[in-house]
Amino acid sequence: MTITWQDFEKVDIRIGTIVEVEDFLEARNPAFILHVDFGIEIGLKKSSSQIKDLYTKDQLQGKQVMAVVNFEPKQVGPIMSECLVLGFYRQDNSVVLATNDLPINNGSRLL
Repeated sequence: MTITWQDFEKVDIRIGTIVEVEDFLEARNPAFILHVDFGIEIGLKKSSSQIKDLYTKDQLQGKQVMAVVNFEPKQVGPIMSECLVLGFYRQDNSVVLATNDLPINNGSRLL
């Protein structure tokens, strides 16, 4: 399916820094609760992320990630997920995070 440029412009993808990582003990599949700082304009948002196969809490702390920040919040068990942290599935179904190779200001938008 193709989309128009106007469709793509509706998706607000921003860079943010993970500032806190919690184990999501109530999740059906192993997951973390990520607290991501998207800068002054957007602020701090939470996300449930099933990325425990490849990442530890220490590896995630301070890592910059890409996320969709304009989805409606979604109830995931006892937490409200406020953004969708982006990643790619590998053949073994583990998720590799979509990230940057150089530092970028939190809140910068993907163009």
